[in-house]
Amino acid sequence: MTIRENLERWEKEYLSPYAALSMESKGRLKEEEQCDIRPVFQRDRDRILHSKSFRRLKDKTQVFLTPEGDHYRTRLTHTLEVSQNARTIAKALRLNEDLAEAIALGHDLGHTPFGHAGERALNRICPFGFSHSRQSVRTVDVLEKGGHGLNLTEEVRDGILNHQTKGMPFTLEGRVVRFSDKIAYIHHDMDDAIRGGILKEEDVPKEISDVIGKTCGERLDHFIHDLVTASKDKNDIIMSEPVLEAMHKLREFMFVRVYQNKEAKSEEGKAETLIETLYKYYYQRVHLLPKEFLYLMEEKGEPKEQLICDYIGAMTDRFAIAKYEEIYIPKSWHG
Repeated sequence: MTIRENLERWEKEYLSPYAALSMESKGRLKEEEQCDIRPVFQRDRDRILHSKSFRRLKDKTQVFLTPEGDHYRTRLTHTLEVSQNARTIAKALRLNEDLAEAIALGHDLGHTPFGHAGERALNRICPFGFSHSRQSVRTVDVLEKGGHGLNLTEEVRDGILNHQTKGMPFTLEGRVVRFSDKIAYIHHDMDDAIRGGILKEEDVPKEISDVIGKTCGERLDHFIHDLVTASKDKNDIIMSEPVLEAMHKLREFMFVRVYQNKEAKSEEGKAETLIETLYKYYYQRVHLLPKEFLYLMEEKGEPKEQLICDYIGAMTDRFAIAKYEEIYIPKSWHG
């Protein structure tokens, strides 16, 4: 019996009856030989961790564009916080940690430069529309590995696609990530907003803080404990009604005070203009796209509009700005 088979047997004996078992995976887009050491979800986690799109997350905006300071979150640190939340909850509920971690690490791979500002710009200008959750799946299915994709399992792909509020993953591990994402961004966006002087702890309405705590740390702890307590021995992932209501109110508060704050979002219009300008530039010069995108257009028949979105959407903030400067900003002619 291989190491993988022993691990699969352990999952069957130890994990919750509601957990997704590696040996019962719905499979991959293309069949392939099993690893003799790693179960399928662990293998998916490793593929995501070693991907180029995962490494690029370190230079992509989470909420604040080009903040001054080393301690603000990026899309990568957000992803790691989602992953840690998901693993904590999955372990407590005896769910499949490898699956939860793989979904969490992959859920934002398709995010644009400049956060949701970049996503809005591409959705506005691309005839096919643009959604970062759909783009994350396209990234792992098609764009990674030079146009061949990572060939992940159906459970991981479904969790990535449905990690936003409007989605509902078919595994409990995917639903854990769906909650973990909200918990993470509410927690760390408030922490960053306080660090940036946009909020103070005492600004949080008393009706919210009385339910879930008066500090960022207390709220994070309360969310996770409540989720575990409410979901224990159930075939669903839920919060208690008072905590869920408090989370919704806190999210509304964050939208008013942070996500729509003119000071915090003052640069987003520039970012959207930059993204749209790059799209128009490459639409007229599609031959300048990197060779892996031209391969998808010429050999796979992919439409150029989609591939331009793929290229721009994959850029980091820094690379998008550098490309714009290279194309449009005059350089000194002397050495």
